[in-house]
Amino acid sequence: MNKISKPDAQWRAELTPEEYAVARLKGTERPFTGRYWDTTEPGIYRCVGCGTPLFASDTKFDAGCGWPSYFEALDPANVREETDTTHGMVRTEVLCNVCDSHLGHVFPDGPPPTGRRYCINSLSMKFEPK
Repeated sequence: MNKISKPDAQWRAELTPEEYAVARLKGTERPFTGRYWDTTEPGIYRCVGCGTPLFASDTKFDAGCGWPSYFEALDPANVREETDTTHGMVRTEVLCNVCDSHLGHVFPDGPPPTGRRYCINSLSMKFEPK
C-alpha cells in the first residue's frame, strides 16, 4: 500500500475548513447534519483526503444515530483501527489507512453479518454514485 503524506498547508488548500477539521484534526460533525447521513442511492464512499474506496452503499444501514453507518468496510486493508481514549471514553477510531484521515468510530452493535457499526463522518468522505 502506498501511503499518502502531504504538508499541512496542502491539506488545508485541498479540503474545505469543515473537512479539514474532521479529517485532519479528528473532529466530529453534528448528528443528522452531514451530507450523507440519509443518502440511499447506490455507489461508493471514498476518502475525502485521497479518494481511497472505503464503504459501499449496500453495506450502509440506518443506525438512527445521525451519521452514515456501515456494517463492513469495502476493503479492510483500506481502513485502520486505533484505540481512542479522548472525551473520557474508550472507543475504536477508524482512519483511512492510505492518508491517515480520521473517518469516525466503529462499535460492536451493528447488524449481521458482522455485528459492527462503522459510524463515519460525512465530511470524511466523497460519494461516487453508480
